[in-house]
Parts: sequence; structure tokens; C-alpha cells
Amino acid sequence: MGLDHDEIGFGASVDQPFGARDDRPGLLILADDIYLDDAAMLSRAAGLRLLGTVPLDLASTRLDVQIGCDIILCFCPTPDAMIERLLVQIETLALQNDMPVILVADLETVDLAYACLRSERTQLLCRPGHTDLAAALLAAARQTTSGAFHEANRDNEGLRLQQLSDEVSRLARTLEALTLRPRHATPSFDLGPRISDEPNDYIGMPSLEPIGSADKAADAAAVDAAQVRDLLRARRLRDDFLPADLFADPAWDMLLDLLAARLEHERVSVSSLCIASAVPPTTALRWIRTLTEKGFVDRQADPHDGRRVFIALADHTTEALSRWFTASRRFLCA
Repeated sequence: MGLDHDEIGFGASVDQPFGARDDRPGLLILADDIYLDDAAMLSRAAGLRLLGTVPLDLASTRLDVQIGCDIILCFCPTPDAMIERLLVQIETLALQNDMPVILVADLETVDLAYACLRSERTQLLCRPGHTDLAAALLAAARQTTSGAFHEANRDNEGLRLQQLSDEVSRLARTLEALTLRPRHATPSFDLGPRISDEPNDYIGMPSLEPIGSADKAADAAAVDAAQVRDLLRARRLRDDFLPADLFADPAWDMLLDLLAARLEHERVSVSSLCIASAVPPTTALRWIRTLTEKGFVDRQADPHDGRRVFIALADHTTEALSRWFTASRRFLCA
């Protein structure tokens, strides 16, 4: 059973007696009951002051009157107009108050949540486990600069966060090892369906830009989507015979998937790219953010639907990958 939001005052902490001073960063959780127990437990473990838990249908009103909030954690499992408005409101508050935010989405809502992102301090998770959520809360706690607790205990807090971060990493490795597929599993060549990325989904959209300049057209033309898809299939096949965690390379898998999509004149949504990465969605989102920040990929807004953003290779990345395929052809075809 989740915490009863009606028993929690707008400014009071549920972790401290009424009137007691508590300088820990304040966390507000916006979620329906199914998520509350785990989120509240992890927030306490991260050393945060839980301001309250609010169901999604009351979240917008609560945000209008909430004071003393340092971090917002919002679970958005289903895409609808209410969630879209709430995400916009949360991101506006994040920008206005320089506030860390954690958004937890499902595959059905990750495209909407990604399209609503505006603040660099917002962490977007998708189907996170306890370790991912704990790590996000620790990162948010480290980002907040409010409260004497943070300032007076900066050195000790840094050590504590590092220790907790190491523990989170250890738990993640343990859980991953426990869920590895059997060594003699039947090989599968199916890469799985793409989500909302069939060509007919984008009828009437602007065509993709040509790959590279005219001087490099010959190299680009020498690479076709089938070759790229075959390389991806070979990588997935390898995971049927050897532990996948030994060779995890989500950035490379994403770049290959985006190259194949560009050669096929298809658009790639965030949710589809998460699947192509062959790692947990939250890990994939971190890599998408890294690739975007480093300029390897670009965000492209859907001109017909503001709730969706596509990911595409930057021109220089496309050219580099095309040249790599051309240069390595004699090794790949051996």
C-alpha cells in the first residue's frame, strides 16, 4: 500500500516529526499508488526528505502550491493529454528553479517524455530497476545546492555518495549476472519489431537529407542498409553464445541502427532506438543523451506531432560510418 497523500501536509516532511528542523533536500513524488512504496524507500536510502506523494491527477495542483521542493520524481506510465501537460509544467519549474527532476517512463511514454525535455538537469529513465532509480536519486541529491545539510557536510556527503554509487553498481552487476540467458540458448536472428517506425507512419514528412557531400557520394553509395542490418544481426547472434555483458556496446549498436534507417529513408523514434541498443532502456537513454551532447546524433522534432522527437545521425557521423564500411569491406567480407 502506498503512502496516503491526504495525510501529508504541503510543506511538512513525512520523515520528521512536525516542527523538527530537517535540512535534507526535499523530494516530491508524483505517482500512482503502485510505485510509491519502492520510491519512498529509495528516497530515504538516498538521504532525501520526502515532502509527500501525490497521485498524477492531483499533481498539477500540488505543484502550483508546493514550497521547499528541491527534487521532483514523476512516474508517467501512460501517454495522455494530462501527462503531457504535467511534463511541460514540471520542465518549466525545473528551468525556473534550476531543479533536478527525475522522469520515469515506460516504452509507451518515453517518446512523449523525451520530446518534453527542456532542462539539462532532468534525468529520463525508462522501466528502471531499483539500482537505476537509486542511482538517479543519488545524482539528484548531489546536484541540489539548497540546505545547510548539503553545504556543511559536503566532504562526508561526497564520500557517502561514492560508497552508495559503488554499491549500486555492484548490485546492478549481480542482478545482470543472475538474469543472463542460458549458455546453450537457441540462437535467434530476429532483431525484434521497430516501434512506430514503419515508413507509412511518416507519409508527408520531409525527406531525409542526402548523405554527405557530392565528393563523398561514392563511398556512401557503396554501403547499403542490408549490410548494416547483417552486422547488427551478427552482433545479436554473438550474445546467444557468449555473455552479453562482456561485449555491451550500445553506442555502436545505436549508430549502426541509425545508419541503416537513414539508408532506408526511415525515421527513428527514441523508443525504437532504445530497443536497437540491446541494453536496458534507461541505459540506452543515457547513451542517447551522451551521443547528442557530443554531436554524433541530432534531435529532430516531428513537424506533425509535437509529442515525438526523432533521433538521426549527424552528417559528419554518417560520412564517418560510411567511410568505415568502405575501408573495412575486405575484412567484413573475408
